[in-house]
Amino acid sequence: MKKLVFTLLFIGVASFSFAQEKYMTRNGNVSFIAEGVVKDGVQAKNDQAACVLNASSGEVVFQILIQSFQFEKALMQEHFNENYMESHKFPKAMLKGKINEWKSIDLSKNGDYKVTVTGDLTIHGVTKKVTENGKVEVRDGKVRLTSDFGVTLADYNIAIPKIVEDKIAKQAKVSLVMALEKTK
Repeated sequence: MKKLVFTLLFIGVASFSFAQEKYMTRNGNVSFIAEGVVKDGVQAKNDQAACVLNASSGEVVFQILIQSFQFEKALMQEHFNENYMESHKFPKAMLKGKINEWKSIDLSKNGDYKVTVTGDLTIHGVTKKVTENGKVEVRDGKVRLTSDFGVTLADYNIAIPKIVEDKIAKQAKVSLVMALEKTK
């Protein structure tokens, strides 16, 4: 199943021409916390996120398999997949966008660049235009993308049952770290 999803990711990125330089990872890190008033909120980590960066244009695609999020408690993971994210119907989250400041980034020199990414974020079958802050770090030919941002659950039709509304925040705090390497 995972191979099929990654194959679909690369087919979706086929708009990048073969001659263009790309950077990628299949094991990026994404974590989130949605801690409400009660300090027993929902938090999880995923180290199987995929990312492809077109070095010519700054176009970027992130894809995350929802079922790959790992929770401290198995029951939380089950509820997350079955009740909240309905991962059987919506198996992945995706961001297709572009790094707005791409022309000012020099991949041949080490450096840190504050950036914004504008694109389409799809979660739970809902797609929204977003612009998020992040950072591009270049070190010895490797590229690292990082970002911290919020996702309002209601914007993506993710319902919180009344019985647990004090335990789950209305907005999840998301962090991502993608260590990319040049493809051959």
